[in-house]
Amino acid sequence: MTSTETPPGIVDSRPAPVDPYYSHFATPLSPAELRAHQQRILDIPAYRYGLPARLLFWTAGKAFPQGRSFEFFAFVELVARVPYMAWEHVGHIAQTQNHRDHAFDRKIQDRVVLARDEQDNEFWHLLIMEEFLERQGYKRRWFLDRVFPQLLSIAYYQLSWLLYVASPAWSYRLNRDFEDHAMRQYATFVAEHPEFDTMPWESAYKDDYGHHATIADLLRQIALDEEVHKQHSETYLKRGARFSRRHG
Repeated sequence: MTSTETPPGIVDSRPAPVDPYYSHFATPLSPAELRAHQQRILDIPAYRYGLPARLLFWTAGKAFPQGRSFEFFAFVELVARVPYMAWEHVGHIAQTQNHRDHAFDRKIQDRVVLARDEQDNEFWHLLIMEEFLERQGYKRRWFLDRVFPQLLSIAYYQLSWLLYVASPAWSYRLNRDFEDHAMRQYATFVAEHPEFDTMPWESAYKDDYGHHATIADLLRQIALDEEVHKQHSETYLKRGARFSRRHG
């Protein structure tokens, strides 16, 4: 029998494909659904954010005194990926420490995969915001638009990682506050610009993110994505935040 022949008793066929991971952000909503979610977000009672989040928002306000704008949201989305990157890193460390407990390791992997999914979602948000800026001919400020966001991202990564090591709940609360703030900002931005409902959204990223007809619907979808991110953090807080053999 040559090396290319199938051994006796072995079926010569391709293995069944592995079921693909279903992203939490893979199904865009209809315009009517998006409008309903936008109004629901606007009606959610505000709460007082924690000190780290308030400091972060104060810093962003100083860098972008104009408030809600595409350049502000590009900054938000650049920073938004950071906690999920930190949590993926922590997950890999936990897997290394528990690699002999296969069932536990698989549960940790579920968190790692979700963190990657959330990173990807925030990445598409970032590219879309950058595309808006390029089409508007936005002139970037050397420090505040280029250097400052990178420095803040590094600091935010370290803070998210250190908070998780000290107390995972602290890290998830910070992200919950960040995402709550982001979803409200997007929903309010649409409400402030009714003309967005008549402006078609053309983008190189439609096949990657979703075929929304208008800029308003696009921004409403992003607001809803941010709420889903927030809900994931809240879910981990309810479970006790730390990796566990029961919940992952």
